[in-house]
Amino acid sequence: MSGIRVPTARTTDGRVDVRTLTALAQFTDTTPRGIAGVIGRMINAGDLAGGQRLPTVRELATALGVSPATVSQAWQALAGAGLIESRGRAGSFVRPRSPRWLAPRMRGMAAPDDPVRLDLSRGTPDPLLLPALGPALSRVSSRAETGSYQAEPVIPGLASVLVDSWPSGAESIMVVDGALDAISRTLEQLVRFGDRVVVESPGFPPFLDLLDVLGAEAVPVRLDEHGVLPDSLARALVRRPVAVLLQPRAQNPTGASMTLERAEALARVIRSASDVDELVVIEDDHSGLISTAGDVTLGGALPGRVVHVRSFSKSHGPDLRIAALGGPRELVDHIASRRMLGPGWTSRMLQTILLDLLTDGGSIDAVAEARRQYYTRQRALGDALRSRGVAVAPADGINLWMPVLSERSALVQLAAAGIRVAAGTPFLAAGGTDAARGMRGRMPAEFVRITVSALRDDTDEVADALATAAKHLAAGGY
Repeated sequence: MSGIRVPTARTTDGRVDVRTLTALAQFTDTTPRGIAGVIGRMINAGDLAGGQRLPTVRELATALGVSPATVSQAWQALAGAGLIESRGRAGSFVRPRSPRWLAPRMRGMAAPDDPVRLDLSRGTPDPLLLPALGPALSRVSSRAETGSYQAEPVIPGLASVLVDSWPSGAESIMVVDGALDAISRTLEQLVRFGDRVVVESPGFPPFLDLLDVLGAEAVPVRLDEHGVLPDSLARALVRRPVAVLLQPRAQNPTGASMTLERAEALARVIRSASDVDELVVIEDDHSGLISTAGDVTLGGALPGRVVHVRSFSKSHGPDLRIAALGGPRELVDHIASRRMLGPGWTSRMLQTILLDLLTDGGSIDAVAEARRQYYTRQRALGDALRSRGVAVAPADGINLWMPVLSERSALVQLAAAGIRVAAGTPFLAAGGTDAARGMRGRMPAEFVRITVSALRDDTDEVADALATAAKHLAAGGY
């Protein structure tokens, strides 16, 4: 491309002029892959800047002498790679670069900053349903003091509340900076390069990014509306993993919550498996206090082999950055010891705020109301989608996993309606497409995730748009 930068290819409205584009780039291969390769290289080189509007499919097809379907498939490939995005009738645009400090799958989850009518993509709680921090803040010391750098990392009052509320007896409980911090620190103690870790598929994308960083292999297992399927776990254990990473309640992205019977069945599978005596189960209970399902853990059936993580981000606010981690004393001590060589402890001021929120009557009532509201929104949208022929499973928490004929087409259709949802692809582990079919056993292999916490009203109107998008297959079959 001879080093020429694209600002000369722009029109006054920021659109890339098709004649200048084809003059700057050599489209020697006009297959979908060849066209996508040229545009992708221009984006990666900075010749096409984030936010620039691309020529229409028909304009570029005419200029290259190919069919519109060929360019459409190239656009699909570029969108799948996260390089461009469709904004419905406004056209296709070069996607602004996600910050490089985000891990690969987290980049795939990052929503653009451009406004939409309704953003159901972010996986965050409704800010209007979080308990007020004002009363708790007024009771915090006005000075950020601490008696010793080597003092106990958990304030006694919070430690007592956590012990009393823990779903099974944990030998030791500590506080860390959010659920992902807890998962990361636990995996770092357990996993070595080349080890295998069982993960849910679909599951939480940052878990897969963590395993990539550690050089571990993800072994995907299937789910239904009650969580991991015992027969799928049994097959995974044949590969001798060192850990099983699961979400017992309000699983992200599916909203599945384990029953006590399912937890017992999974524990039996682990106890009966060969060559996994050192295996540790890591439970990420990220939405526990807003889940309508009861406390559930494999800890009672597998003493000394379960690390249970409880986050307060969904219930009390993501910016509090607090989670509790409980498990075998030796493992928790190793995590605490390593942490002392980094952040040391979670701010005792934040711990004091959390303790206040967990014991104050008004805050307890606010979390209970949030739990009720999320249940109502989940049920309303799920019922509306099922009545329109979309086979979504019952879900808990704030996320819902919707099957679609085409992920790409669904995203485009919804963008045209002013609605943003999360693409399903980042949630799947390698080989996880078949695993994803485990949700109720008969769903298509493509999905989108919908965050229902943002859906305060207009459920029927939104369900109409979602159902239409779920059933739409774009021209060219993509």
